Amino acid sequence: MSKTSENPPSEAEKSTSASFGASGGPQRDERDQSENNPIALPAHVAGSGTLDRLVDTARDYAKTSTAENTNRAYAADWKHFTRWCRLKGTEPLPPSPEMIGLYLTDLAAPTGPSPALSVSTIDRRLSGLAWSYAQRGFDLDRTDRHISSVLAGIKRKHARPPVQKEAILPEDILAMVATLPFDLRGLRDRAILLLGYAGGLRRSEIVSLDVGKDDTPDSGGWVEILDDGGVLTLNAKTGWREVEIGRGSSEQTCPVHALEQWLHFAKIDFGPIFVRTSRDGKKALEARLSDKHVSRLIKSTVLAADVRSELPEKERLALFSGHSLRAGLASSAEVDERYVQKQLGHVSAEMTRRYQRRRDRFRVNLTKAAGL
Repeated sequence: MSKTSENPPSEAEKSTSASFGASGGPQRDERDQSENNPIALPAHVAGSGTLDRLVDTARDYAKTSTAENTNRAYAADWKHFTRWCRLKGTEPLPPSPEMIGLYLTDLAAPTGPSPALSVSTIDRRLSGLAWSYAQRGFDLDRTDRHISSVLAGIKRKHARPPVQKEAILPEDILAMVATLPFDLRGLRDRAILLLGYAGGLRRSEIVSLDVGKDDTPDSGGWVEILDDGGVLTLNAKTGWREVEIGRGSSEQTCPVHALEQWLHFAKIDFGPIFVRTSRDGKKALEARLSDKHVSRLIKSTVLAADVRSELPEKERLALFSGHSLRAGLASSAEVDERYVQKQLGHVSAEMTRRYQRRRDRFRVNLTKAAGL
């Protein structure tokens, strides 16, 4: 018997998922509705216009509790798990640690044609399931031996060092920027690369910027341009933070100047900063860019600038992504580590060190420094 089946659901669980226990037509319909709309009124409370509006607002808040990309990943994880349950002749609700342990096993050592997943992906799948169960009024006990011991064994047997994206170094970013034209689209992409590099920004942080505070409902921050540089106020993973980006030594490589040029020629003074352009590239549109544009931009300019040209094209494309900008700043800024940590918004110095990837290893030789 699973731990969940031994302990009956709480009153709160009953109110949000009263029909999860048995099968049948009406109960199945209620359960499906609860899966689609996890935030709902208690079963004993009659709905009203005011309460229904509050439920809709609560659902909107629940959606924004995690990043959009995370929501998409968790939704895909839940869909995959529920399909797996159907194929195995079982139900995903209520949570069964025994079945979830078997699901993790099938991900690591699949019995079918699907390839085995990496440990990090399996860990992420489990986090997605825990989150999805929480939205449906259930607690998934990850410490249950059917889950924890299986996951520990998977990590012990299959864990590999993390595959890190290559850092974009100073000479790389200069070469990449030099490949861009000086039309409207080129001005925009130049500002994206330089601002993302100097700020150590995530790709989602770049495209979520607005000109001013509260310009749009989906804003992730705004920019204030001053004489000495720009101040970005970001609503990031760890909460609100400010990022200072000083002016560069040359206008050709200055991120603040590049941003000013884009805003001026695109005639943007309100709303999203980085938007799409018309097909001919001569007019800025209203639609905000997707964060995928940043990743595609990095890959295309890496190829155009012949960065790491000694490698085949396919390997070069796999090496670089949006995180290459953050890794580039962390690896290249010759300042006290605490300033880099603050710029990246990391809670610990250890996290910042994970982003420091240098090609010139052993620049600091502790062996010789120790007298050997």
